[in-house]
Amino acid sequence: MKNFRSISLFFIAFFSSLLQAQSVEPYVSSLPKGSDLSILVQSVGKKPKTLAKYKSDQFKQPASVQKVITALAAQLELGSDFQFETRMLTNGSIKNKQLNGDLIVQLSGDPSFTRERLKSMLATLHQKGIEKISGKVILDTSIFTGHDKAEGWSWNNLTACYNAPPSAAIIDDNCFYATITPGKIGNKASVSGPTNIPVTVTGNVRTIAKNSKDLSDKYCELDASYSEKNRYYLSGCIPASSDKASLKFAVLNGVDYFSAILKRELKQQNISYTGTITERNQKTAAKLTLLTSSKSAPLSELLTIMLKKSNNLYADTIFRTLGAHHFNIQGTWRNSRDAVRQILRTKAGINLENVVIADGSGLSRLNLVSADKIMEILQYISAHDTELEIIEKLPISGTDGTLQNRKSFNQPPFKEAIRAKTGYIQGSYNLAGFIEKSDGGYIAFVQLLSGYHPERRDEPKNSAIMRFESEFYKNFIQ
Repeated sequence: MKNFRSISLFFIAFFSSLLQAQSVEPYVSSLPKGSDLSILVQSVGKKPKTLAKYKSDQFKQPASVQKVITALAAQLELGSDFQFETRMLTNGSIKNKQLNGDLIVQLSGDPSFTRERLKSMLATLHQKGIEKISGKVILDTSIFTGHDKAEGWSWNNLTACYNAPPSAAIIDDNCFYATITPGKIGNKASVSGPTNIPVTVTGNVRTIAKNSKDLSDKYCELDASYSEKNRYYLSGCIPASSDKASLKFAVLNGVDYFSAILKRELKQQNISYTGTITERNQKTAAKLTLLTSSKSAPLSELLTIMLKKSNNLYADTIFRTLGAHHFNIQGTWRNSRDAVRQILRTKAGINLENVVIADGSGLSRLNLVSADKIMEILQYISAHDTELEIIEKLPISGTDGTLQNRKSFNQPPFKEAIRAKTGYIQGSYNLAGFIEKSDGGYIAFVQLLSGYHPERRDEPKNSAIMRFESEFYKNFIQ
């Protein structure tokens, strides 16, 4: 009798939990045909309760949700107070206003380094009495090695600013603006690049009529190509308009770019040098003297920018730094993904061995992860948020970051109630984060949607997914 009662109580509890779980299928039917959705919603705490679950074990491209993995690994490995440091050193000495030796600029892959900080460092050299450098000027890029672009990055987006390679040599986001002004129909558009930075932008772009039915116009698109020494060429067509268009380009050769800016700033400080500006990508055992240094803001501030703004450059320089820091060798894409796996396994008990990690930003189409695995990370973040402080760095619905204008969440009852990382790659609309309850507690949720393509052309392409999100997550907001 006792055993029968125990079994009965078990089934009552089991079926009660099923009844309380939110069904996902009715909402999936509102998405365009071909969409493939994974959903997992859980309470947070020592014994999380599953509130909704749908294909949560399937692997999908995380897009920028990948940054949540990067953020947790960085906090555990580097700590909130970690700072990138750019240093100027020498193997010589200062005498009679001359540096008798080489000036070595030790670059750290600091994604926040600016021209103003470089000017300040060179001004310090001048204050130390250096007016001439008898040796070479060496850019030490040995913090990283190998390609600056990760496997699986889309080739046709490489010139876009959000795709700026995470080089050791970064200055002013390794990003710049150019403008293109349409001419009269049939005439060339005017292309102009920036005047104060070392890039060249030229082009041969034809101005066409808006909504032209001519096939040669209809399929003529604006295109950008790149050649060495940061030269960019625009071709194709642009519709007639009275407005100039502003374009943002990625600096694809960070070392050339940094070298050219350094050369100009040395001249501005009236510091001459007899040698050349060269790159060194190998660590040296030589004894060096520190002349000056410049540190970034603490990691906690950099992670806030990375998560709120979904900054890819910050994510991938932090990612590559994890490989260098964890193994105490030059950072590569390969040792960085191994470092992330080891860090999360040993420090958080999270096993990512079956997850495909190609980069830290989510730009790569090779990244693969399941909602189940992202949920493990969210649960750990929630349980240790006092020391990690990652939840507060996530975008807030209707308030800031990439959730500020997301139509599904920017109005009551969602406004300010959701903190989540967004993730978008063509066909994917992903979310991972927390729904804040009225008592201050959280519900964790993961949404990985792939294969999304609107069925109707007479409405915005993301209308269906916005409707899905506002209707489905309404079940948990109360």
